[in-house]
Formats: sequence, C-alpha cells, structure tokens
Amino acid sequence: MSFEVILPFLRPIERLIRDDEVSEIMVNGSTAVFVERAGVIEPVPGVQITEKNLQVAARNIARALGDEVSEEKPLLDSRLPDGSRVAVVLPPCSVGGTTLTIRKFHSRLFTADELVRIGTLPQAVLDQARDAILWNDNILISGGTGTGKTTLLNAIAAFIPNDDRLVLVEDTAEMQVDKPNIVRFEARREQPDLPAVTIRDLVRCALRHRPDRIILGEVRGGEAFDLLQALNTGHSGTLSTIHANSAAQALNRLASCVLQSGVELPYAAIRSAIADSIQLVLHIARRDGNRTVNELLRIDGYDHAAETYRLRTLYRRTEVPDA
Repeated sequence: MSFEVILPFLRPIERLIRDDEVSEIMVNGSTAVFVERAGVIEPVPGVQITEKNLQVAARNIARALGDEVSEEKPLLDSRLPDGSRVAVVLPPCSVGGTTLTIRKFHSRLFTADELVRIGTLPQAVLDQARDAILWNDNILISGGTGTGKTTLLNAIAAFIPNDDRLVLVEDTAEMQVDKPNIVRFEARREQPDLPAVTIRDLVRCALRHRPDRIILGEVRGGEAFDLLQALNTGHSGTLSTIHANSAAQALNRLASCVLQSGVELPYAAIRSAIADSIQLVLHIARRDGNRTVNELLRIDGYDHAAETYRLRTLYRRTEVPDA
C-alpha cells in the first residue's frame, strides 16, 4: 500500500488514512481535522498534533516523495504511487499553521450502469452520452471540485470502440480508461534540474501520435486553445473536464481558458470556435453528499447577431419539493 510511504510521519491521523470510508483528510493546522465520508465533510475530534510535528511531517513526506517543502518553497503538491494526492502549505502562506490535505485515490472503477443504479447518472443522459461517443461528438464534463467529473469521464469512456487509438493528457495521472491502444502523457512541474513539461506541450505532442481521440483530464488554461485547434482540424471524439458551476458557464470558462493562451482573437470568434468544436456538455454537481448529473446541453451553433450560443437542453434535473 503506497500510504506506507508517509504513515511514519502521520501517526496521529493513521487511523483516518487506513479508513477506506474516508476519501479526503484535511488538517487545518494543529487546531482542527476534517474528513470526507460519502461526500459529507465532518470534523474529527481528539486528534493531537502540534504545529512543530506537522511541519516536520510535511518535510519528511516531501522528502519521501522526492520533493521538497520549506520556508523558501512553502507549497507542496505531490502524488503517491497509487495516485493519491498530498498537498501542503506552510506558514506564513498558511496563516493559521501548516495545512495538510490528503485526497485518496480509489481504484474502484464505476461503470456507467453502476452510476445509473446509485443515482449519479440518469438513464436518459447515459443513453445520449453513449450515442454521442459512438458518433464521435466532443464532450465536455463540467462540475465543481470533488463532484465526480473524472469518475463520470471514466465511466462513459468505456463506450469508446476498442479499435480507436487514445492519447490521454493529464496534469496528474488520475483517469482510469482501459482500452487496447492507449498512451498516457502526464505533465511535469519545473524542478531545479529539469524544465517543466506543460499540458500545452503534451496536447501539441498528442497530435503527432496519430490519435483517434484525445482525452484531456482537465482544461485549466491556455491548452484550451490548442485543444480547439485540434478539434477544428479533424480530431473528434474528445472527452475533457472543466471546473464550472453550470453547463452554460462551462462554455464561458472554456473561452476564458483560451484567452490565457495569449492568443489575440476577438472574444466572439473564440466563442464561435467553441460552438463549432463542442457538441455536448454534461454538468455534475454535489448536494447533500450525493453526486448527480443534473444537466445535459447540446450546442447547436453560435448566433453572431445575438452573440450567444444556440443551446438545447436535453436533460435538466427537476428538484422534488419536500413533502
């Protein structure tokens, strides 16, 4: 178990690390510890850990993972061998004391049918997503942090035909897509003796590896421009995720990411390119600990006169009022 690498430095929260029901552990300095279970965040009373021990633990964890955290480099974002994430912020950047967050990686892979059964994915959305993948539509999955965007992507990616060649591009390797002809690229942060390899670098590189489909783990910045370039030059069937609060907002967020590339294009031209490139947006949200796809939009084009997308709502979850 890869957590063994860091357990010697985190004995006060070892039981939380070993608890399979805990998906995330949040240490807010020496004063408070919280965990997430089944999508619900709850406090953990009685954890005794001093600020000094927390800082020592953070430095030892970084060293064990081949990284560094210090007063000069107060931020740590590292990955355990199994894909779990460890993030640290030291004072003075973390005002209330050292902050440590562990996000566990669960190897459990949910199928689309299982997501339907547990209420995450409506059957109507599944049917349309499956058809869209077989039609080589480009699909964007939007949602907030921890809503299950990658879980949903993994599930619907299973419908991709086995004879398609896939190139996966990620900032941190998290996707679990199992196909015969697949290559995976992971970005690298700048290190003292190594230059950074960015998502933009990898998206451009992916185009030279004869992909039938490019799957981009998350759109965060200027790589959105390179992705749109690819989609507008015959590379279809793409899947990607993006942080947004609604399906419609995801399109605006994507346009903002394109602007981060430094490209000098009118905003209307960027939005028009998005309308030409993305066919479906699935939005997933979390409420009361439950993750649910609550919206599915189809983009039918861009109205230049009105400067708006032509959107068609294929599904919207209707809240049932309390009795």
